[in-house]
Amino acid sequence: QVQLVESRGGLVQAGDSLRLTCAASGLAFSNSGMGWFRQAPGKEREIVAAVNWIGNTYYADSVKGRFTTSRNNAANTLYLQMNNLKPEDTAVYYCAARRTRYVTTLPSEYDYWGQGTQVIVSS
Repeated sequence: QVQLVESRGGLVQAGDSLRLTCAASGLAFSNSGMGWFRQAPGKEREIVAAVNWIGNTYYADSVKGRFTTSRNNAANTLYLQMNNLKPEDTAVYYCAARRTRYVTTLPSEYDYWGQGTQVIVSS
């Protein structure tokens, strides 16, 4: 049984930093393309960042230069470091995995999802 468990988000102020982790189990993590998505109220789920099996990354334009994703295959863990947070980053953040080494930007192409964690950025 595949499980993706995100760490707790939280309420932070604009300009603060926050790190999310995603602990994976039940899948061949080192061979899985991994992604971070977010969904704000009334909006569609959108890609934030993704990392393929060898650590090549993709970032949405809205977070480039502020967010960094990385993975520790030995620990089956995915990370999202979020710096200089803005109120528009407020959303539920999800970790997602694919049954392939590669990543895409489309939520529908991810096979497994975490439960999501709320991040609220106050101005």
